[in-house]
Amino acid sequence: MEDRIPTNLRTLLILEVLGTSDRALSPTEINQSIGLPKQTIHRLCAKLEQEGFLAREEDGKKLRPTRRSRLMASGLLYASRFHIARHQVMQRVADEVGETVNFVVPDSEGMIYVDRVETDWPFRVQLPVGTHVPFHCTASGKTFLASLAPKARQAMVRSLHLKELTPNTLRTEDALLTELKQVAKNGYAFDREEFFTGMVAMAVPILDERRRYVASLAFHGPVQRLTYEEAWSKRVPGALSELQITEGLGLAEIKNRQWAIFKTSALKGEGLGEGMEWLSNTLKARP
Repeated sequence: MEDRIPTNLRTLLILEVLGTSDRALSPTEINQSIGLPKQTIHRLCAKLEQEGFLAREEDGKKLRPTRRSRLMASGLLYASRFHIARHQVMQRVADEVGETVNFVVPDSEGMIYVDRVETDWPFRVQLPVGTHVPFHCTASGKTFLASLAPKARQAMVRSLHLKELTPNTLRTEDALLTELKQVAKNGYAFDREEFFTGMVAMAVPILDERRRYVASLAFHGPVQRLTYEEAWSKRVPGALSELQITEGLGLAEIKNRQWAIFKTSALKGEGLGEGMEWLSNTLKARP
């Protein structure tokens, strides 16, 4: 089998096997898809590790792609026709929300901004392409963490340094895990001035054909122009925030009756049970 694979193609095949796997692999596991002699696969993996394309897991046996490999992959995507289509999608989102839109991928040290479409506003939060941001206090980082299986998510959170960057930063593992559970359920995440005072953000995960996390699509803006409530309303075209509904219906003027607003989805059934439970309890409490 080795004679049929050109020398310069073998290392690419190793990177391809790891790139299409959802976990770290040992050289033996990698070789199941390639079929090289045992000595050859171990030598090539060692060389890729030496050059910084692969790194060992804590067990010392399994290998995973490093930042160098991911940056190479991001560069190839950026130069491909996929970049054109992606940029067009980002431009449409930016036109819809009126704020800067980012394409963000995970790295060993945090999330990396690999593409963006700027807003036309003269005042905006500057986070240029190539910027590294933390996992725990950014909307894009939360979507990545929420995409992990529960045990892997818990282990990842425990390994993070939950540095307090603003008064709103989630500083405990329990608080972050609770939010990530909700993010996994909702399919989107918010940054409520947790990373940068004066900035709010929202992100959604981008999945491949096997429903595996690939990247996050996020938008952010200054609180002078974009509040959390407004970010929520941009989640669905035509959706209204709780404040907008309250003001539009004049609910604040109602003094002699109880009322409440619940975020619901008629398609997914989300929030309906909570709303009906509140109604039932309210009626039971009436004299």
